[in-house]
Amino acid sequence: MASLTHTKCFNHDQREAVARCPSCRRHFCRECVTEHEHRLLCAGCLKAALAEPAERPARIVPFRAFFQFVAALTVLWLVFFAAGQTLLLLPSSFHDAFNGALGNAAPAARDGVEDAP
Repeated sequence: MASLTHTKCFNHDQREAVARCPSCRRHFCRECVTEHEHRLLCAGCLKAALAEPAERPARIVPFRAFFQFVAALTVLWLVFFAAGQTLLLLPSSFHDAFNGALGNAAPAARDGVEDAP
């Protein structure tokens, strides 16, 4: 492959090429390339790039992120709500037995004596 310093412009045979179009891969002089969206494009590729419609407007992305956030919060709330409802279905005797097994019962309840106000 010839180096860029020995390559001539595709449109002008007498001029030295200074850039290569990334779309068509041809070499061009300074007058034949234009910067578009941080890339150097030739006139033909620039016309094709401007003729193509934009993929999607950039403003849709924040709305999508917002709706994803709301959906995640809703799912998280439903999980915790279902867990709470399941715990409410357990009888209170289960909780009392569980607390007694761990020794976490209140001292007054263990002694049968209530605290004086």
